[in-house]
Amino acid sequence: HDATATMASATDSGSSAKDFYEDDKQLMKLCDFLRTSEGPPVREAIEMDKRVYYIKGEKLVNFMVEPKKGAKWPKELPKFKNRSDAIAVCKELCSRQYMHRSEKVAKGELEVSRVRDFDESAYFTWIYEGNKKYTHFMTACLVVGFLCCTCFPIWPNFLKVFVWYMSVSLLIFVFFLVTTRAMLFLTVWIIGYECWLLPNLFDEQLGFCESFIPVISVEPTKDGQLMYRVGVFVAFFSFCYWAVTQPSEFDGFVKGQGDFIKDLYAGTLLSDMSQKDKEDIDKPKMPSLEDLLKKLDSEDEEEEELSDEAAAEALLNSLVDDEEDIDEEDEE
Repeated sequence: HDATATMASATDSGSSAKDFYEDDKQLMKLCDFLRTSEGPPVREAIEMDKRVYYIKGEKLVNFMVEPKKGAKWPKELPKFKNRSDAIAVCKELCSRQYMHRSEKVAKGELEVSRVRDFDESAYFTWIYEGNKKYTHFMTACLVVGFLCCTCFPIWPNFLKVFVWYMSVSLLIFVFFLVTTRAMLFLTVWIIGYECWLLPNLFDEQLGFCESFIPVISVEPTKDGQLMYRVGVFVAFFSFCYWAVTQPSEFDGFVKGQGDFIKDLYAGTLLSDMSQKDKEDIDKPKMPSLEDLLKKLDSEDEEEEELSDEAAAEALLNSLVDDEEDIDEEDEE
């Protein structure tokens, strides 16, 4: 209500948006909006061994004067009516260190510029990271998830089974996704085009959402690959012909893969333990009455063996002594 009243009073008095954003709180609210998905598009780069987001000054001013189509400008923030006010606010963002000027040194690399003034033709890197609530929430989820993983041995059995099924399903999905991407690329590459399904899927420099954009990309192949394509074409269709003409072997291969997936879901590939041992894996190992009786019997047998060995040794000693006595008598 205070921000709305301030904006209304500024509008009634005829003051510009520049005067409204002289308040640091209002300027921070503007930065919160600019750093959201509703704000201007930014690019990622590496600056001082850290991933940063930057934008060209002209694009920032253009967005502040005329937001992109579909963007919902906050009701409590006044819009900019001219470029001069937007440029003045951008200068305030630089002077209050919400962003700083940068220079490109290579593709995807920036360095801090010695020039601090705002210029529409320059690039500016965001220092202000926006509202931290989402970041704190995700950090808390990460800590809780880590603690849950460390407590896996005491999880109930149904949760362990659920995690196992989810892990196996994810593994199979990733395997078939990678196989489908490779087969699609190979098939289209043979006819002279490079077609990738989710081309940025394994790009480590992109964020999670950016890894799925675009969904598909098609580009003509480079010159000089005709012989390679012909060779791959012959090898690929030779394999397809062999698979069709040898249905028994190929069917056996398919059946083997199906049995492997069934065993994977059933958990029979994990170990040679019996099902009862798997179910009782978290229970304390207490010896049963039968085990205790077997242990006592084995101890009794060991004692009997020891007593028999002692008796035999005593008899042997006595015989030796008798022989020594007889020898002494013969000598006398």
